Amino acid sequence: MSAEGGTKAVVAALLANLGIAVTKFLAFALTGFSSMLAEAIHSLADSLNQLLLLFGGRRSTRAATPEHPFGYGRERYVYAFVVSIVLFSLGGLFALYEAYHKWHEAHAGTVEDPLASRWWWVPVVVLVVSIALEGMSFRTAARESRHAKGTSTWVQYIRGAKAPELPVVLLEDSAALIGLTLALLGVGLTLLTGDAYWDAVGTGLIGVLLVLVAVTLAVEMKSLLIGEAALPAHQRAIAEALAAPEAVDRVIHLKTLHLGPDELLVAAKIAVGRADSAEEVAAAIDEAEERARAAVPALRLVMYLEPDIDRGPTLGEPSGSPGYAAGVG
Repeated sequence: MSAEGGTKAVVAALLANLGIAVTKFLAFALTGFSSMLAEAIHSLADSLNQLLLLFGGRRSTRAATPEHPFGYGRERYVYAFVVSIVLFSLGGLFALYEAYHKWHEAHAGTVEDPLASRWWWVPVVVLVVSIALEGMSFRTAARESRHAKGTSTWVQYIRGAKAPELPVVLLEDSAALIGLTLALLGVGLTLLTGDAYWDAVGTGLIGVLLVLVAVTLAVEMKSLLIGEAALPAHQRAIAEALAAPEAVDRVIHLKTLHLGPDELLVAAKIAVGRADSAEEVAAAIDEAEERARAAVPALRLVMYLEPDIDRGPTLGEPSGSPGYAAGVG
């Protein structure tokens, strides 16, 4: 995924959510439906999340410093993790609290008949329009993700993506579309039956949905923060490229680590000939690095290659194991 594509999707989602949040707050003020308040807070939380993603993307472009010699690429993961916290607390927990509050009001019989207000139709209109706007935002994110997704399923793409912006927007927009449908169901049944319990149920389901999405997002971002290796296809391409020069017998050991979505740390031990001179070894390393960078042009490689004499399989890894056969230890 390109940073440009991710930014476009985030901006589209931000503009949609800001407009939707205002209309939902207005609908709640006119009708008092708790589903509308939960959805308004949801849209507000999503707007804040998009601002966090944009801010994290900007911060991650800072140049490396002596204190942070590998740069600030992972800062995008930090802000994406904060997004999961905002979605959990401001979105999910608030909706669950509002559902609990509304349920007790309905049980006590203190809820006014929604049809008694002349504005009873406003939530339905707002929710239908919101579904259309969220659908447009989701379509933008899906279109920008297709190139990076390739032949993977959407679940595989979200779980394997190294850039957080598009997966976050896809999860948020999916949750928004489902949440709006639940809100429309709760509001519609309340209007049809005059029973406020349906409004409370719709609000509670929205809360459960947001908590589940927030937990999923937190788990994925935690993995990226800890540090993930390159995708298997990238590892194979790098290993094959490193072993391609004539002066390199094989790759003894290879480890990769994403310093950011588009930056990869590569540490490898390569086997060279016993009789090779220092000049020949240096030339082999230079050629191996050049081939590796050409093999994965979408990533910026920070490479550390160590030449060694081939003494057989890596210590602790028997010959013929998958890692050894692929040249990846």
